[in-house]
Amino acid sequence: MIIFSTNYGDISIELNLEQAPVSSKNFLKYCQEGFYENTIFHRVIDGFMIQGGGFTHKMREKPTHAPIVNEANRGLKNTIGTIAMARTDAPHSATAQFFINLDDNDFLDYTATTNNGWGYAVFGKVTAGMEVVNNIGKAMTTSVAGHDDVPMDAITIEKVTITD
Repeated sequence: MIIFSTNYGDISIELNLEQAPVSSKNFLKYCQEGFYENTIFHRVIDGFMIQGGGFTHKMREKPTHAPIVNEANRGLKNTIGTIAMARTDAPHSATAQFFINLDDNDFLDYTATTNNGWGYAVFGKVTAGMEVVNNIGKAMTTSVAGHDDVPMDAITIEKVTITD
């Protein structure tokens, strides 16, 4: 279990090591390294998702480890409260950034081994603090340094706790 302590409250996340081992271990490694501490939720779209894990308060992207293989084809779905790897248009480009689904986003699920069909790999779910996630989703947003949907007031992951 991972607990993100944010300035909005705590979010508990359970990883699915069985169905998404690469993504789960990658996320856990970033947590163990303290990578996510003092990063922000930099993309927030109410009714869709909240994204974090890559930027500082000043919208500076943090350096990451190498990209991982996309596990979206392993059966997990982008439903409310699941956490998934964010990536670029390239299917196997996920590094540290993640998002938490605020709705059932089946259009993000795997459909085929094509660029458009790969989808976004779910690797866990929120087990406590979904009200915190939903409140983050309602934050007022703006555009900053070429990025849209950035919360006007920083929403920060202040501490990451790993429990058994």
